[in-house]
Amino acid sequence: MGLWDVITGRSRPKQANLDSLFLVPSAAITLETTIGLRPTGEGSVCFRAAAGGAFQEMQDDVVELLNADPDAPDVQVTRDEYGYTWLVAHREPDDTAGLCTDLHAVNTALEGQGFGPGLLCSVVPFADPSGRRVALVYLYKQASFYAFAPSGPQRRDNLLEMQIRDTLAGELPMEQDLSRWLALWGAPGI
Repeated sequence: MGLWDVITGRSRPKQANLDSLFLVPSAAITLETTIGLRPTGEGSVCFRAAAGGAFQEMQDDVVELLNADPDAPDVQVTRDEYGYTWLVAHREPDDTAGLCTDLHAVNTALEGQGFGPGLLCSVVPFADPSGRRVALVYLYKQASFYAFAPSGPQRRDNLLEMQIRDTLAGELPMEQDLSRWLALWGAPGI
């Protein structure tokens, strides 16, 4: 941060490090061995859709790119009740590396076309044998992860979220500011 930024009260946002998504497969092994959570095989990227034909064309190109591989599962586009767009990718639960590659490709394509400011997060859901679900959420603008563990309608399991943060602190850049641990009610796969 320069002197002018200090005088005007501006700060530069942290740069996203999309390669952090490639750390998730290792973290998935840790979550399975320590807490019993396994990847579900589903992942998604949430972004604020821009108006206009260029964005729609780029979104269609991303979906086509991911669906071009005959061995890769289809990718769907959904919108939530808040107006955000979710691009949802599906893989076999044991192919977390392939899923993270898909999520990285989506983020990179959006960023490369100038839509980086609209990127919000990437989500990789996990579940245990009892059906309890948890998501690792990568905050694009913070370049960090947090855990979101819904425990019922509009309820969270904060202790589990903290346990995951502490368990993965050495493997992933975990978000320390709890005010950024947003609830993702109704997000695909959670």
